[in-house]
Amino acid sequence: MKLKKIAMLVSGLIMLSAFTACNGGNETEEKNNSGQIETDDDKVQEKEESESVQGSAVESQEEIPANQNLLTGVADLTDAAIGKRPVAVMVNNVSYAMPQYGVGQADIIFEIPVEGDATRFMALYGDYTQVPKICPIRSCRYYFPALSQGFDAFYVNWGIDDTIADYLESLDLDQIEGITNTGGLFGRDQDRLNQGYSLEHTGYFDGTKLVSYVESQGLRTDLKEDKTGPAFQFNGLEEQLKPEGDECVSVQINFGAQSSQFTYDPEKKVYLKQINNEAQIDGKTGEQLAFTNVFVLETDISVRDDVGRKQIDWDGGEDSVGYYVSNGGVQKITWSKEPENEESYLRFYDESGQEISINRGKSYIALNYKNQTIFE
Repeated sequence: MKLKKIAMLVSGLIMLSAFTACNGGNETEEKNNSGQIETDDDKVQEKEESESVQGSAVESQEEIPANQNLLTGVADLTDAAIGKRPVAVMVNNVSYAMPQYGVGQADIIFEIPVEGDATRFMALYGDYTQVPKICPIRSCRYYFPALSQGFDAFYVNWGIDDTIADYLESLDLDQIEGITNTGGLFGRDQDRLNQGYSLEHTGYFDGTKLVSYVESQGLRTDLKEDKTGPAFQFNGLEEQLKPEGDECVSVQINFGAQSSQFTYDPEKKVYLKQINNEAQIDGKTGEQLAFTNVFVLETDISVRDDVGRKQIDWDGGEDSVGYYVSNGGVQKITWSKEPENEESYLRFYDESGQEISINRGKSYIALNYKNQTIFE
């Protein structure tokens, strides 16, 4: 009997020891919210994984260069142009005026119909200290400054539609005008005159003198506070993405009296521009106009007077159809500015209503009649 009690005591001690070992080792077990057992080693692993994810997020945040061109997203501004206003210049774009010069350096080019369904360029330059000599300069139509104001740009033109004088005054536009030869910045290109160009195709704007003129007049050069960010939502510094949609290596835009075409160069990842099926060349550099991004924005266009001047819906809306072309692809989008707010940004959205990101580089933007573009 005594031996039996001792055996039972020893057996009990062994069981107690085993139970203690299961609960009192190097690991402490707890139940998590789901009722599963969680150990100290599990917690350490979770902490390491969390720190790893946070570290990746920090590393993925790019440091944007201070000299980022707000029109292109490319780091190419001179120090003197950082935080400064861009320049918008009106340029003749009929076949008789070819070749233009100075347009190859533009960061954004708008092409929009004018009287007779010819088109006119508004060329924007992000660095006001590096604007070249540009020719031929042409007159203003109201929808161009309605767009340029969204970039807080100086506005350069030669000639005006007298019917919009009150409208321009209401915009508080910093206008540099060729008729009065503002600042001595304008003139006639003698070589073009000698070659027999009509007078309206010979006017130039000497952008190399712009800085000294602006300083002499005490004009505001700093961007407005709400314009110090990028003009568009750009992809990453090293990203070159294809829009979500179909393949697109060719774009044909019919404006009416003339047309624009674009052909994709897959090596340079740009679209080369033609006018009426002929290469559109900058006369000074001899290079064909090329764009990373091509936008075709469809809108309502009508004739508003006997002269043939256009009435154009420049602010779009949630139902305004457009197309974004880049890197060999095309995406259907919508586009808009804030209604009747010239100073608002031009924005692009996918079909779900989310603002799209675009590739960094030069952009071409056409406002045109509906259903007049072929993408192939």
